[in-house]
Amino acid sequence: MVAANRSSKKTSEKFNTEMFADVPVLKRKWQAALRPGENLPRYEDVMLGSLGRMADHVVLLRHDGGMFALSHSGRYVQQWLNDDRWDIPLSALPPDCATTLGEAASHALQNGCPHLAIAHCVRDGLVRTYDVLALPTSSRWGATLVSAYVNERGPKFNLLDTIFSSTDEGVLSLAAIRNASGSPSDFQIVHLNQGAARLLRQPASALLWRRLAAGGNLLCRPEVLRRLRDIIVGGNGGQIEIDSEDRCLRLGVTAFGDMLSLTVSDVTALKRSEVSFRLLFDNNPMPMWVFDVETTQFLSVNDAAVRHYGYPRETFLQMQLRQIWPEDEWASHSQALQQIGDVYHSSRDWRHLKADGSEIHVLTFGRRVAFDGYDGYLVAAVDITERREAEARIAHMAHHDGLTNLPNRAFYQDRLRASLERAASGNRRVAVLCVDLDLFKNVNDSFGHPMGDRLLKQVAERLKSEVRGDNVVARLGGDEFAIVLVSEVSPNDVSDFADRLIGVLSARYDLDGLEVVVGASIGISLSPGDGATSEELMRNADMALYRAKADGGGVHRFFERDMDRQAQKRRDMERDLRRAFAGGEFELHYQPLVDLAANRISGFESLLRWRHPEKGMVSPMDFIPVAEDIGLIVALGEWVLREACSEAVSWPEDIKVAVNLSPVQFRSRNLVQAVISALAHSGLSPRRLELEITESVFLAETEANLAILHQLRELGVSISMDDFGTGYSSLSYLRSFPFDKIKIDRSFVKDLVERSDCVAIVRAISGLGRSLNITTTAEGVETEDQLDWLRAEGCNEVQGFLFSAAKPASEIAELLARFAARASQAA
Repeated sequence: MVAANRSSKKTSEKFNTEMFADVPVLKRKWQAALRPGENLPRYEDVMLGSLGRMADHVVLLRHDGGMFALSHSGRYVQQWLNDDRWDIPLSALPPDCATTLGEAASHALQNGCPHLAIAHCVRDGLVRTYDVLALPTSSRWGATLVSAYVNERGPKFNLLDTIFSSTDEGVLSLAAIRNASGSPSDFQIVHLNQGAARLLRQPASALLWRRLAAGGNLLCRPEVLRRLRDIIVGGNGGQIEIDSEDRCLRLGVTAFGDMLSLTVSDVTALKRSEVSFRLLFDNNPMPMWVFDVETTQFLSVNDAAVRHYGYPRETFLQMQLRQIWPEDEWASHSQALQQIGDVYHSSRDWRHLKADGSEIHVLTFGRRVAFDGYDGYLVAAVDITERREAEARIAHMAHHDGLTNLPNRAFYQDRLRASLERAASGNRRVAVLCVDLDLFKNVNDSFGHPMGDRLLKQVAERLKSEVRGDNVVARLGGDEFAIVLVSEVSPNDVSDFADRLIGVLSARYDLDGLEVVVGASIGISLSPGDGATSEELMRNADMALYRAKADGGGVHRFFERDMDRQAQKRRDMERDLRRAFAGGEFELHYQPLVDLAANRISGFESLLRWRHPEKGMVSPMDFIPVAEDIGLIVALGEWVLREACSEAVSWPEDIKVAVNLSPVQFRSRNLVQAVISALAHSGLSPRRLELEITESVFLAETEANLAILHQLRELGVSISMDDFGTGYSSLSYLRSFPFDKIKIDRSFVKDLVERSDCVAIVRAISGLGRSLNITTTAEGVETEDQLDWLRAEGCNEVQGFLFSAAKPASEIAELLARFAARASQAA
């Protein structure tokens, strides 16, 4: 294990050294790309080369109108930002990252050279330091771009560990080890500070991960182990006193499940108080007093007690113990006082009253003493108010959402399980409501995450005002909330409540003077019919929510068994797809593309087919969206590229092959390499490969996707826009990228003969193609009349059932020969 750790450490040090050397490498690369007479090098010359592993550390910023926006980010940067979105303003990012990126980019642009900045980020209690190197560049598209390289450097440290390590008090954490019968039999030290190591008189390295049963320190005594086992079984806390030959340690123990938190204090001086009582008492910084056992009158108080409690000494000496106890604890205080022996230490913390009326939490330790002829009791009080407040905050944070202060998922699930148990014993129902905000993403995208957070806080306040009594509302994450209703849970009552809640959440919100409107959708499940466990009810309510969103939002839907069947059908599809890809059930069919001027087949479009062993041919309309959702489309798309290129290489050299690309393949950022690999593996000339994309590729990540398209064009590959005219901004796309071909969607061809508007659209697209020197291809040609119209309007290519349906690769040669013979006869 030691050798493995050393090896891992050396590997980490080597990796950090390599990454630290990236900064000068990138600076030299930027300088080398700077051409004479230009102020800035081009983005393509600096960043589109072979960056290797450094590409994951690069974020691309676009400077437009005095503001920066994030256009592209590598995987490492996405983890740093905790955000994988692109094409968003810099202000939408976490403030610590956004500030450093913005300042580094601004300095780089202002000075016209690379600028190195340092970022300090605190995540999950860890302080991390990052190098941020901003490289200003120009762009062939006219925009000013700044590429920022981000990498962690130096050691990171834990704030909580730093705080604990700086205290003189010993702090340990022990994990219980249970035997075969499930009883705690031993404990292992899983955390300690230097104070604990000093008090136990052993190096921290020797104590960490040590089992107490192995012996070697004061914690390992049998009586201590026995007390610790009792505390873990009881699930509460307690005090343990350890006397050795030269000192006395006192342990404060708190149980959290199978974990014990220990505070270790050296109370040797207190134990020896009988020897030097007066010196210890008068000068002790710990509040102390002596009271009369019979009357509970204060007989003496030290200066620390006067200062800490705020009562003048004269007043203190006229008071009884009861006067510093809260009235609601008089009975428990009095009972404990009756049971004290010669030595006392708190089995719990007590509340005391100070002179100003405020309450503090204390632990008390005492010993019977003779004092000025009285039977007295010496008491030392340790103020643990801050510790209890910190523990309460930690416990609250563990069960509540940090933004809205609503219960979190863990708390919600516990309450739901408890409600189900009570309902089962009383034959009652429980309702689960999953609530999702409509249009919340628009608020985040339009106004930034800080505004979205303000909206979520107001939503939480409205939910708390509507969900009262034994019912509970929680935030599960993002804009998802959940409610448990344990009263008024008839279907009609729940339906009325859901309608009222949608109305409340859909009312206008005032966010710093900005009026915002969002809606809400709700999915509902009812026990026991929709499930007997919390997991079943949550899953079914979530499916009902999905139906409510699919129905347009702003409504509520109850769970129905058909939803479960649809979800199972989807899961079956996902499982079958993965199995089909592994088992080689996919195949390619090819539909001819006909050149109207030459009256010949100019190429084939490759179409993916799935031959299911039981269901037969499955429609691509059914399985392609699922493949995109589960991430299989990238691997499947690479297989299609390789297969299509391998088949096409055996065709005549003037015949092209067209392959459709999914927008998901662009997001994978491995598309260019996949095309290069397919061409190299098959030996197919790049000029014979045509890649078809849809307009949705341009709806996001524009700069990055344009860069990919230009790289593909540089390979010699043709780029075609599929389904032209069915998107949002087709003309602007033609201006953004010089396409080789645009394909007229079959929806315009279908009614070409009957509808004049379809003729006008086809005529406009054909004319646009001629003006821009772009080939136009019409899809879905099924009749001679359609063909005559398309030929008359100047279309260059056509495809459809009029010529041939898509055929397997084995029939391509016969199809080419038959078409050539027909063309010869026509001539």
